[in-house]
Parts: sequence; C-alpha cells; structure tokens
Amino acid sequence: MKANIISWIVVVVFVIVAAVHFSSEPWPPLRIAGAAICLAALVLISIARYQLGRSFSVTAQARRLVTTGLYSRIRNPIYFFAEFLFLGIALFLPAWWPLLLMVGLIPIQMMRARREAAVLEAAFGDEYVRYRRSTWF
Repeated sequence: MKANIISWIVVVVFVIVAAVHFSSEPWPPLRIAGAAICLAALVLISIARYQLGRSFSVTAQARRLVTTGLYSRIRNPIYFFAEFLFLGIALFLPAWWPLLLMVGLIPIQMMRARREAAVLEAAFGDEYVRYRRSTWF
C-alpha cells in the first residue's frame, strides 16, 4: 500500500511540474494528443496496479491469479499501457528519446511476461492455461 501512495505522489508531482513548465508554451495538436495518451495510459496503469492488489511484485511471483477487470482481456496491462505512456511522452515533448525507450522496453517487457507466465503456469496449472488462452499479451 505504501508503494502505491509513493508512486502516486511521484506521478502527481511530475504532472504538476510538467504543467507549470509547459503552461507558458504553445499546445499544438501533437502536444494535446500526447497529453491525452499519457493521461489515459497513467489511468489504465493505475487501474491495473490497483486490480493486482497484493499480487503485485517486481519479480515474478504467484500469489494469486488475477483474472478480472483489465486482466480479463490483457494478461499484462501494466506492460502494455507503459508502452503507450512512452508514446504519449514522445508526442508531448516532442522528442525521439522516449520512442527509443519504448522500442527498447518491448523485448524486456516480453521477457518479463514470459517469465511471469512460467511462474503462474507452474503455480496454477490448467487454470492459468485456460486464462492465457482467453486473453491477449
């Protein structure tokens, strides 16, 4: 629970600093689109993190199989929406380095997802296999 609060404080501070910094600059359509994508991605990442509850961990662990909410359609919504966050940042700034981070994170996220899948399948067996067949990424 403390990690959630600290994470949210960091995000809120970052958003406030960015808003103050960019308030005097023009907001062309690309910046507006980037801000909208970032906001949507942050909301969806937060929802996914909340839905994981105590099952959240940095390393792959099998505490509980979460199959509801966003997890009923996407097995790894935090990884998935993190990519959109970097896309939104790239459009908002506009800058190319967030795109490099985004592309660089894809194989890392895929490796982490495979590792988690192996841990979950070992712990939950057929239940996880059925869940995996009914979801994407």
